[in-house]
Order: sequence, then C-alpha cells, then structure tokens
Amino acid sequence: MLNLLKATTTHFLGWNLKRINRCLDELTEEQVWQRPNENSLSVGNQVLHLCGNIRQWVLTGMGGAPDVRQRAEEFSARGGVDKAMLRSMLITIIQESADVIDGLTAGDLLAEREVQGFRHHGVFILMHITEHLSYHTGQVVFWTKALKDIDLDLYAGLDLGVTS
Repeated sequence: MLNLLKATTTHFLGWNLKRINRCLDELTEEQVWQRPNENSLSVGNQVLHLCGNIRQWVLTGMGGAPDVRQRAEEFSARGGVDKAMLRSMLITIIQESADVIDGLTAGDLLAEREVQGFRHHGVFILMHITEHLSYHTGQVVFWTKALKDIDLDLYAGLDLGVTS
C-alpha cells in the first residue's frame, strides 16, 4: 500500500506538470502575467503559488528542508519571472518532491508534523499536495483556454472511448 500511495502521488505530480507546461507553451510572456480581474491570479502567480506550497508541504514538511516560503509574494507578483524560469522552478520542485516522496517510509506517512500552522500526518500531506496542485492546474488550463480560445488537446493520441 505504501508504494501504491507514493506512486500515485508522483504520477499526479507529473500529470499536472505536463498540463501546466502545455499551457505555458501556448501563452505569451504577457499572457502568463495577465489576470482575469483584480481578485484572480495570473498563470504566473499560480505557478509561484504551487512552487511555494509544494515546497512547504513536501520539501519542508516531509523532507526537513528549511521553510523559506514567501506566500504573500506568490500572490502579489505582477511579473519579473519569465516562462522559462517558471517552468524550471516547477519542474525542480516536482522532481525534488518526487525524490522526497520516494524515500518515505510507512512511519513517515503515519507521523504527524506541523506544516503551515496545521498538524497533519504524512498521508494527509500527500493527498493535500495532489488535490491542491490539481485544483490550480484546472485554473491554469481554464484561463489558458479562455485567453487563447483553443482546445489544448490534453488527451492527444489517446482513445478515451468506453470499453466493455
């Protein structure tokens, strides 16, 4: 069961990374930082936020890395980081997180730890980062489709027909 949980978590980290990268491929530098309105985030903000969140919950919470998160800056940024850097940051965080996850033991998944002022066990943390990443990936995909009026063809080459 331990290996199944770890493999599923890392699968969804990679799955969402591919979708965000697909969106970054389509967007211009200006569009990456364009906000739908003042109460919504740009794709650039979403990527910064995901990097901060995953780092804090996995690398710090599960892996023991120092907590260097600047959460407010993830939301207030209005540019200053280009698409290539955003992509690199997200790839790095996901790779480093997959390494931490791969090294977890059953005891690590049962142990409680404090992250972001909350106390949770490791299983909760893995579920949280998967859900949180998927949620924001959906926002990135939606905003990209709205800006570009395109089908991102996220399932290209796959037969998604119903089989009996």
